[in-house]
Parts: sequence; structure tokens; C-alpha cells
Amino acid sequence: MLQRAGLDITVRLEPRLEGGRLIGGKYGMISKTVTMYTEVIEEQCLQMFGSLEQVETYFAVVLAHELGHAADTHLSFLCEELEDAAISAERRTRVALQIEENAWNYALALVPEVDAVFFSTVIDESLVAYRMQAQEAAAEVATA
Repeated sequence: MLQRAGLDITVRLEPRLEGGRLIGGKYGMISKTVTMYTEVIEEQCLQMFGSLEQVETYFAVVLAHELGHAADTHLSFLCEELEDAAISAERRTRVALQIEENAWNYALALVPEVDAVFFSTVIDESLVAYRMQAQEAAAEVATA
């Protein structure tokens, strides 16, 4: 998949992220490293699909998403915007959602052989919290 993506990054495998957060992968912009958390990938696959039957496909989808962050030419700018204390809560949630959507759009193109229903299940689960925050922030602005 790295070869297909054409990215010059390192992929590391670790059991889980320190601190207990249940994330399956993480892209380090400075280190140009994707770290995949294998135990968490298994836990997430079990939670979402009820078995480990498709864990390899799930791993590939999450890896493709992290590679999407690595390939995103706008990521640095978007992250800088997130760090700006002056932006509104609504804008902050929209930027965070945009970062994730950019990575998922890349992932879809990177592994087109993955079943579309499987892929959209993973994407929807991944984005639900971002989308809820964006809706809540927009509602707050509308009522203000």
C-alpha cells in the first residue's frame, strides 16, 4: 500500500497508544511516521463487525486513512488553523472534520478494492463524533 501511495514515510506497529485512547492509527507530521495500534485495530473491528474475520481489511482501511493524512497537502495549513486561538468553536470543528474527510477521501481512492459498504461503515463510525460536534457548533451559532 505504501508503494501504491508513493509516500516516503515509515509505518510502525505498536499494540496501543499510551494513555488509553482507542485510536487505530496516528500520523506524525514531523516524524513522517504512521503508527498503527494493532490491539486497538482488533478491538475496533470486533466492536464494529462482531468478529475478527475482516481484521486485515479493517487494518488496510485504517492504514489508508492514515496515509491520507500523510498525503494531504493542506494538512499543515489546517493544523495551523486549529492551533489559532482566535478561531471560533464552529470553525475549529469544521476544520477538524475537513482534516478527517480529506484523509478518508484519499483512502477511498487508495484501496478501491475494499467493499463500499464496509468502507462507508468504517467512515461513518469514524466521523460520527466530528459531525455531531459540527452540527452542535452550527446550531449554537444559529441561535446566537
